[in-house]
Amino acid sequence: MCPCSSGQRYKQCCASFHKGEAEAPDAERLMRSRYSAFAQREAAYLWKTLHPDHPMRARPEAEVVRELRAFAQAHQYPGLVVLGHQPADATGLSRVLFFAKVFEKGKDQSFVERSDFLHDGTGWRYLDGVLKLPRELKVPPESLTLDTFPTD
Repeated sequence: MCPCSSGQRYKQCCASFHKGEAEAPDAERLMRSRYSAFAQREAAYLWKTLHPDHPMRARPEAEVVRELRAFAQAHQYPGLVVLGHQPADATGLSRVLFFAKVFEKGKDQSFVERSDFLHDGTGWRYLDGVLKLPRELKVPPESLTLDTFPTD
């Protein structure tokens, strides 16, 4: 099964994006493919799918890819829950709200993030996001929507 929790096999889901054979058709699929890329240790794909305006893009690619690979290898990715998806608005911005289940040495590092994505002319790219840990929330993570996600 694909780590992105789509219910499909990896080969039929995110593999073609990771191999560069296709671009994710929308922001939600890109976000899913990025979660899957962490699980599959596809650090070069994570770099490729950063928007040119993302702060990590100001640093040397090899350095960032090394850091992403080390982070991915140090964690386990048991599942993803997509809580909401907003198609591109008039400015081209698309948003996805998700609950990423992540563990490091058995310790729960899961989080909820509202991510912003922009198309760069080639494909959807991760611009930035607002992250909240479950303990910072007043409600269960799975109950959040794009409208109820706390941004303060």
